[in-house]
Amino acid sequence: MLFDTHVHLNAEQYNEDIEEVIERARAAGVETMVVVGFDRPTIQKALELIEKYEFLYASVGWHPVDAIDMEEEDIAWLEELAAHPKVVALGEMGLDYHWDKSPKDVQKEVFRKQIQLAKKVKLPIIIHNREATQDIVEILKEEGAEEVGGIMHCFSGSVETARECVAMNFYISLGGPVTFKNAKKPKEVAVDIPLDNLLIETDCPYLAPHPYRGKRNEPAYVKLVAEQIAELKGMDYEEVARITTENAHKLFSIER
Repeated sequence: MLFDTHVHLNAEQYNEDIEEVIERARAAGVETMVVVGFDRPTIQKALELIEKYEFLYASVGWHPVDAIDMEEEDIAWLEELAAHPKVVALGEMGLDYHWDKSPKDVQKEVFRKQIQLAKKVKLPIIIHNREATQDIVEILKEEGAEEVGGIMHCFSGSVETARECVAMNFYISLGGPVTFKNAKKPKEVAVDIPLDNLLIETDCPYLAPHPYRGKRNEPAYVKLVAEQIAELKGMDYEEVARITTENAHKLFSIER
């Protein structure tokens, strides 16, 4: 059985056929998924989904691109939601230097506030990183994020950075890019990082794995990620599925 640790089933891309998407995921062996909310509308939709489906859980946080829109009452709301029995993490949070909607200093402030909240409510965090690795690692260290740990979501960095994050109590999560022929770094990370420190995800509807690259991604395709990791590590697919699922249950404190 598989655990997709990062889905956006709350995205509008699934408005027409979410039931069928979920059915295909279940048929592919995906037993559990975490729906990630990153602003008010997507968090609200994630909460609706976890109430409807027993095998869906939620993570709630504020995306760095939208950091400039976050207000004090939003942090209070996240703290309130953290008490929900099916909210298992905070995030996605982090830094994104690709888009320029939110100034870097605002992103950093919002990131720090969410780490501090996670420590207060004792939930792991899901990290979004785009072109900001050095600053993210620095902030995680300064804020003592090791206390709660979490996930380096859709990791695309170097083996050295991955090792540094594992040392800070973070799992490395690999998604569709590990299946791309030209994705050198994710493949190196898949080989180097012990399976006990790895998770799998789709980040659907984005980053569909080969051979669906460029199309809408969906949770059923997480099996392709697990298969690629198994091939790279020279392991049985079943073992990769089992251990990454156990890792996710442990991190999110979800009983089986």
